[in-house]
Amino acid sequence: MEKREVFKIEGDKIVRQRKNCPKCGDGVFLADHKDRASCGKCGYTEFKTKKQEEQKA
Repeated sequence: MEKREVFKIEGDKIVRQRKNCPKCGDGVFLADHKDRASCGKCGYTEFKTKKQEEQKA
């Protein structure tokens, strides 16, 4: 994973591109898969719905 995939610079601010794991806390990001978002550290998984996929596109 490269830093440019996780962070984005907008003006003088750094914005996180991915969601943090609710169990592990700040600094541990959820991996973005086609049908789910998952944490590689603790295994937490959120499944995406069709509405979420349509909003992203």
